[in-house]
Amino acid sequence: QVQLVESGGGLVQAGGSLRLACAATGRTFRSYAMGWFRQAPGKEREFVAGTGWSGGNTYYADYKDSVKGRFTISRDNAKNTVYLQMNSLKPEDTAVYYCAAAPKWTTNDVGYDYWGQGTQVTVSS
Repeated sequence: QVQLVESGGGLVQAGGSLRLACAATGRTFRSYAMGWFRQAPGKEREFVAGTGWSGGNTYYADYKDSVKGRFTISRDNAKNTVYLQMNSLKPEDTAVYYCAAAPKWTTNDVGYDYWGQGTQVTVSS
């Protein structure tokens, strides 16, 4: 069992930065792949970034207005925490951001067993 709690969201101007954190409880955190997803109003939830159990491999969404090159995912297994550093934020990054844990790495949200409650990120133009 893993419980996830996100923090670090807020209101920021375009071009600014935010660092999201996802704190996990449970001794098995380090055995899970971790992902960040986001959902904007009226849109489906989408994959943003992910990392394997060790943090050595990272993956980023590759779609229009991609986060690749602007966002960085990392994890600290000693602190049971995964982070999402978001730089050069754009208004289209506005969404609720969720962290999630999966037994096996995937970009498909169906593969994630545990989810946090989400944290709102709002980027003003």
